[in-house]
Amino acid sequence: MSFVIAVDFDITPGAEAAFLDLVSVNAADSVRLEPGCQRFDVTATADGRSVFLYEIYDDEAAFRAHLETAHYLAFDRASAAMIAAKSVRQLALKASPEKQPA
Repeated sequence: MSFVIAVDFDITPGAEAAFLDLVSVNAADSVRLEPGCQRFDVTATADGRSVFLYEIYDDEAAFRAHLETAHYLAFDRASAAMIAAKSVRQLALKASPEKQPA
């Protein structure tokens, strides 16, 4: 069963655009460079103050490996002052229906 991480961020006023740039690069690098990262979605409210990440990894070990990558560590350092609050949940993917072509 796949390992899911859901992260909610409250972004410091004035840092919204910079944070979205940083997290978007981290997401793209995670999918491109990490064989165990299946999906990494970045969503945000219209004002960019609330950001939600939805990440799927092969297993918990793949997620732990993600936390040690150069791109994640760079994102973590660069974005730390931009984050007013952060909440992380670990979940297991139970179902993922795919829309079939018409």
